[in-house]
Amino acid sequence: ALMDYGQQMQRGFELGLEYATNGTMAVAGRPIEVIWEDTTTVPEVARERAIVLLDEDQVDILVGPTSSADAFAILGLAEEYQKVLMLEPAAADFLTSGVSNRYVFRSARNTAQDSNAMAAVMINNVPNAKVSVLAPDSAFGRAYVTPFVAALEEKGGSVLTQEFPPADATDFTPYIQRIINSDPDYVFVIWAGANNPWRQLSEMGVLENFRVSTGAPEIAALRTMFELEGQSGFTVYYNEVAQNPVNDWLVKEHTARYDMVPDIFTSGGMAAAMAIVTALEKTDGDTDAEALIQTLRGMEFDSPTGKRWFRPEDHQAQQSLFEIKFVTKEGYDHIVPELVRVIPAEEVSDPVQTTHAR
Repeated sequence: ALMDYGQQMQRGFELGLEYATNGTMAVAGRPIEVIWEDTTTVPEVARERAIVLLDEDQVDILVGPTSSADAFAILGLAEEYQKVLMLEPAAADFLTSGVSNRYVFRSARNTAQDSNAMAAVMINNVPNAKVSVLAPDSAFGRAYVTPFVAALEEKGGSVLTQEFPPADATDFTPYIQRIINSDPDYVFVIWAGANNPWRQLSEMGVLENFRVSTGAPEIAALRTMFELEGQSGFTVYYNEVAQNPVNDWLVKEHTARYDMVPDIFTSGGMAAAMAIVTALEKTDGDTDAEALIQTLRGMEFDSPTGKRWFRPEDHQAQQSLFEIKFVTKEGYDHIVPELVRVIPAEEVSDPVQTTHAR
């Protein structure tokens, strides 16, 4: 899956450079050269290949990677080589905490922002909602649950039970039964992988008798989620949900070139490219890290999901997300996220975890 995410991100980044430079692929007379390396989703490999880019290719800016573990492996290199690292789409919220450094910016959203969006959806529909959670017993699952619990409680809700089946589970019966017994207002499901719990949730009556929410993932995963018809959730991006000129251009161009609509990580790649070009325009093409840091801090930039800006303290991008309803549509081979409302950045914003020296 991460390989697919990488391809999406690469296509989006290249389209973003084209859009932001009006097709010139240059800023202030300086041509933009992009060199791609595959991390193979192995942190040690990610670090080795980042060093090659920095030492041998003498790159001015690093962008990526897909995996948060890979991102953690290269955070320190940005400071060591004094080069800006633009994180996209790695989402673990700790990457912009105290383990980070002043050379690191993230144009992507993070897991805490996802959690805030999910909590906002639930509280918007059921004030003081009582929620039960089903998530894999993995770093991925717990990285979502921990900030979600804090976000929900801050908004007046509470968590009744947290169920963590093994990430490779194929029988979810005891975990689902305990959730049913807790009688929640909402069931929050966090899952990634083909062994998803949707069929059993349907068979055990959860989807019929309870409100169930989740984040709308990439289109490949949406093909396995038809059981969620009528349920609510949130999304970072879906090609028909984001409504602005940048996304209109992205959908048109991506469909023309690749015979498919853009996906979540395509949007993210484009956002990272637009942030970089915006900063380079402001520095008149100067790629010096200090010039870029001072420019990027607090800088607003456009993206396929609307305006974003980098928080000056920890360099985490602030952005809107989308409340959606899952619907079926004729001619679609997947469940479709339909826009309910834009969740403003103020509702999504995560706590500042560190403040970098200026």
